[in-house]
Amino acid sequence: LTFVMAPLPNAIFSHCGSADDFASSDDAGSAAVDLGRFITSIIVVTGFALPIALAHSEVIQTNAAIMSIFGGGCVYGTILAYSAVFKQDTDEF
Repeated sequence: LTFVMAPLPNAIFSHCGSADDFASSDDAGSAAVDLGRFITSIIVVTGFALPIALAHSEVIQTNAAIMSIFGGGCVYGTILAYSAVFKQDTDEF
C-alpha cells in the first residue's frame, strides 16, 4: 500500500511548478515540487523500513519482510517506469 501511494505526492505537486519558459524541469525551485518529493521519499523509506522493523521485533518472519520489500520495490519500480515512458513532453521541436 505504501509503494502504491508513494508516487501520488509527486503527481499532485508536479503541477504546482512554475510555468516559466526559461526554467527547466530539473532545476525547478518550486517549494511545492520539493514538498512533493520530500513526502514521496518519506513514504518510500517507510515502505522499506516498516517490514525491517517488524521483522526485527519478530512480529513477522524475516522471509516475509524480504518478500514485502522485494514486492513493494517491484510495484514502485513499475509505477516509475510507466510514468517515465508515458510522460508527455511539451517540447515539439
